Amino acid sequence: MQAHRFVVTAFLTGSRILGRSFMAAYKQAQAASQYQRAQAKAGGAASGRASLASGMTLDEACKILNVKPPAGGQANVEEVLERYKRLFDANDPQKGGSFYLQSKIVRAKERFERELGPIREKAEQEAEVKEGWKPKVYKDK
Repeated sequence: MQAHRFVVTAFLTGSRILGRSFMAAYKQAQAASQYQRAQAKAGGAASGRASLASGMTLDEACKILNVKPPAGGQANVEEVLERYKRLFDANDPQKGGSFYLQSKIVRAKERFERELGPIREKAEQEAEVKEGWKPKVYKDK
């Protein structure tokens, strides 16, 4: 009689522990999803979509490439490309590096480029407006 009671108690205790762990995992996944949505809204619509599509935030990309985040739309593109090339070559699988790390480095560079694309276009448009439109004038002789 005691053995049945022990088996039932062990089964109920185990199922309670398993149920609690599933609930905790669900709550954590839900919180992560809400955090990512909030980051997408805070970072702007285009920036948020890029982050959700690639799964990498701009801060994470800057940490991977060991560069400072672009401040006010200004970033040192040459430094980013130099760090990218150095890290990409250092993690070459044929030289004993990691393909996973190499792909993370590529994704970080792509994320950085997606962030700088609209900023660069806006700066080019502002420079064109500042210079003014200067059409070529041909004179007939």
